[in-house]
Amino acid sequence: MEAIDWKNLPFGYIKTDYNLRSTFKNGKWSSFEVSNSEYIDIHIAATGLHYGQEAFEGLKAYMGKDGRIRLFRWNENAKRLIHSAKGIIMEPVSEAMFKEAVLKVISLNKRFVPPYGSGASLYIRPLLYGSGAEVGVKPSSEYTFIIFVTPVGPYFKGGVVPVNMLISRDVDRAAPQGTGTFKVGGNYAASLRALLAAKHGGYASTIFLDAKEKKYIDECGPANFFGIKNNTYVTPKSESILQSITNLSLVQLAEHLGMKTERRPVPVTELPEFEEVGACGTAAVISPIAKIFDPADNKVYEYCKDCIPGEKTMMLYRKLVAIQCGDEPDPFGWITIVE
Repeated sequence: MEAIDWKNLPFGYIKTDYNLRSTFKNGKWSSFEVSNSEYIDIHIAATGLHYGQEAFEGLKAYMGKDGRIRLFRWNENAKRLIHSAKGIIMEPVSEAMFKEAVLKVISLNKRFVPPYGSGASLYIRPLLYGSGAEVGVKPSSEYTFIIFVTPVGPYFKGGVVPVNMLISRDVDRAAPQGTGTFKVGGNYAASLRALLAAKHGGYASTIFLDAKEKKYIDECGPANFFGIKNNTYVTPKSESILQSITNLSLVQLAEHLGMKTERRPVPVTELPEFEEVGACGTAAVISPIAKIFDPADNKVYEYCKDCIPGEKTMMLYRKLVAIQCGDEPDPFGWITIVE
């Protein structure tokens, strides 16, 4: 392969050597097929194309300074994919099968794991979709599971940079009791109008409010929201939020570091009370928020002075990244070593 400039790697797609594929047919999953192709054959009437039977995951592996590859909380991703599959009536992939696939695809593409100190990581994308042909609206009788990897650079070049966000009131990402808690492509498609409008207005992303009353914060674009005040880490509780594994980890870390935590409805009216706010997810880990603009009443909420992230936000960020890369001990059992 061409030499990769690891320190200037974008957060995007680069072809690697192999991916894995398995098909559920006649009541059972096939053995994994190892493929070097970036393309798939799919039936023109597949339910994944027509009726949205599709779910995916995203997780990362990191090279430690000891030369060992560390995988972060794969079991939580496996559980979430099962939750998503059941939510839209697909055949789930078992935790054991998920683990086998993740470990195998990393091993097959070890040369693409970025070196320690580069700030880059190996992004792992499991994908599950209905591949059987149906014209009527009903679940497929056949499913395909694919897992591929690609090396990605850090989300923020040159360090963690606070971003500005726009509150969206005219687009709903997901309805209560809908698909909001499932990691399915339709939720991301539903968010694109608001995300593009925010970017065209000069904002990094949008903050979605609850679809029912427009009073409570749901998500920050494709990430979870959090706010910090009075040494307390606060994150929304909602029927339409995807449960971020990064957020789950930050809650545990905050408690470990002596902070209080609350998962509850977070009203927009509480925004002025927070000392620090941010978005969290696999891609960036944490995106500190500098300003939030609410067009409903033309208010701007500011959280960062001189574009410097908050102290507690950075404490959580550094601690989590240190555990992921093996620079600090893992007291939670989050890390799996890839042999």
